[in-house]
Amino acid sequence: MEAAGRESSAGFVLTGGQSRRMGRDKALLPAGGITLVERIASRVAEAAGCVTLVGEPERYHSLGLPVVADLMEHCGPLGGVYTALKLDMADWNLIAACDMPDLTTKLLTELLNAAKAADATCLVAQTDAGLHPLCAVYHRRALRAVEAALARKSFRMHDLLSAVAAVPWPVDNPILLRNVNTPAEWEVSHT
Repeated sequence: MEAAGRESSAGFVLTGGQSRRMGRDKALLPAGGITLVERIASRVAEAAGCVTLVGEPERYHSLGLPVVADLMEHCGPLGGVYTALKLDMADWNLIAACDMPDLTTKLLTELLNAAKAADATCLVAQTDAGLHPLCAVYHRRALRAVEAALARKSFRMHDLLSAVAAVPWPVDNPILLRNVNTPAEWEVSHT
């Protein structure tokens, strides 16, 4: 049973990375007339029904999207997942990184539906390269495990996946989950 005011699902795009290898903010890279984060946010919103960016509000406020600051800074993506779950907006939380230009609404919708069908605490996209914890659905019950990881200063996302017994969800096309970290990777991604 959903709590009053809580939706069944919510979407989040994590924007908090330092983008050191890119040399500039990856989220704000131009992507077909909009920014990369806007592209991904629109796809997450279509799949989940809403979207919130997790990152620096002053950096992204001009995009016109809801933005919340990391509640736990300097904890990497785990801090972003914590923030999304702590907001308690939904039972099912679709979380994506801002640097995966080839994510599709179809993939994200299928991932969210599969998580609900499996009633998984976490359902995570998987390719031959491994698990992709920043293209996953985290049920709100994962919050305790996230809090425990933060308390131990165990920031590795794959450790969290183990702690919540994440269910892998196979993705046949690894391009859909490719992330861009360098100018060269960005050039290849849209040529």
